[in-house]
Amino acid sequence: MDQSTLKARIIQIESKREVLLKLLEQPNLGTIRVDVNQALEELDELIFEFREIFPENKPEFS
Repeated sequence: MDQSTLKARIIQIESKREVLLKLLEQPNLGTIRVDVNQALEELDELIFEFREIFPENKPEFS
């Protein structure tokens, strides 16, 4: 996989972060809340590592 393809895929994945945040706000998640929270944490870690490797991609969240 070349660098531009990797960047495009990570950016596409990053755009899905908002969906997890909205899902986490749902009051009726029950035990799946743990899974959503874990997915969000792992996604944030992936994005952080991506930005470490490719610093030209500025963060959209803190």
